[in-house]
Amino acid sequence: MTQQQTSMDTTFSDLTVQYLKSLKYRGIPNIVIDDEARQILREWTLQMRSTRSNGSTRSKDISQGHEKNLSSSTPAAQGPTVDRVADQGQGIIDFTHLRHVLSADSEPSTENPVISLPTLGGNTLEEKLNALRTIAEHWQPARVLGTLRPTMVFATGDPHASLMLIGEAPGYHEERLREPFVGPAGEKLDGILKAMGLSRQQVYISNIVKFRPSIPRQTTNNRPPTPQEITYCLPIITKEIELINPRAIIALGATAAKGLLGTANTPLSALRGKFHNFQGIPVRVTYHPSYLLRNEELSERRKVWEDMLAIMELLGMPISDKQRHFFLPRNR
Repeated sequence: MTQQQTSMDTTFSDLTVQYLKSLKYRGIPNIVIDDEARQILREWTLQMRSTRSNGSTRSKDISQGHEKNLSSSTPAAQGPTVDRVADQGQGIIDFTHLRHVLSADSEPSTENPVISLPTLGGNTLEEKLNALRTIAEHWQPARVLGTLRPTMVFATGDPHASLMLIGEAPGYHEERLREPFVGPAGEKLDGILKAMGLSRQQVYISNIVKFRPSIPRQTTNNRPPTPQEITYCLPIITKEIELINPRAIIALGATAAKGLLGTANTPLSALRGKFHNFQGIPVRVTYHPSYLLRNEELSERRKVWEDMLAIMELLGMPISDKQRHFFLPRNR
C-alpha cells in the first residue's frame, strides 16, 4: 500500500465527519443512510471510544473496502435529502445526535462560522418561500446555540409587495400565534401602516431572527437577540430578502438595523433619517414600534413618520396634505 493510500485510509472518517458538519451548518438536519453505512459509523464510534480510553493515537479508521462501500451505498454520497418532519424512521441521522459519532474534541467552533443555505427547491416564488420556511424550521445553526426557543415564526404579508419590513425577533405573542408583529407592537405597526394608506396584507413583514430568544424561567418577558444569534440566523433573512426582492426595506429597531447593515457600534439615532443599502435595496432605519409604546413623545413619533414619508416618496406613493403635515404644529 502506498503512503498516499495509507493517508486516505487514516483520514477518510475525518473527512466524512467534516462533510456531515458542513451539512449541519448549511441547515440540513438529516440525511438518509442504509444499514451498511450505519454499521460503519458504529465501528468508527467504537474505535474512537477505544482510542480515548487507551490514551493512544487514533488507529486506522477504515479499510479500503469500507471506504468503497460507504461512498457507493450511502445516499448522502449522491447528495443529501431534507426529510419531512413526519419521517423519523430508521435510516436517519439526526444531527442532534451527532455527538455519538464525533470525537470529544471535534465539535465545531461557534466563532466566525461559515454558514450557507442548501439549494432551494421550487419554481415559483411561493414554492421557494415554502422551501425556505422548511429549512428555517429545522435550521441547525440556530438549534446548536441552545439560546433560542424551538418555535419558528416565519413571515406574513404579500411576497410580491414592494415594501418589506424587518424586525428583530418574535416575542411572546408572536411565538404563540406564529406570526410576526401581532402583539401590542404589532397593533402600533398596523396603525403606522394604516396612516400610510397600507395594510399588513399589502406589505411583507419578517424578522431578522426567526426564533424567540430564551430567558431562564421565561413567561411573557422577551429579550433582543444577541449578535451571535443574529449571525447564525442571517442566511435565512438574507435569502428571504433575495426572494422577495422589495423596492425598499424598513429596518424596525436597532437590532434589525445592525444585523442588516453590520453597524454594531452605531446608535440608531445616527442610522435613521437617511437611506442605507442592503444588496442594492434601499433600507430606511427607524424606531421599533415597541419603542413608541414606551416613549410617546411627539418628537419621537414625528421621527418615525418622517421615515415613513421618505419611504412613500421613494415608492412613488401618493401623499396627501394631511399625511405630509402629520405632527406639525397646528395654526392657531
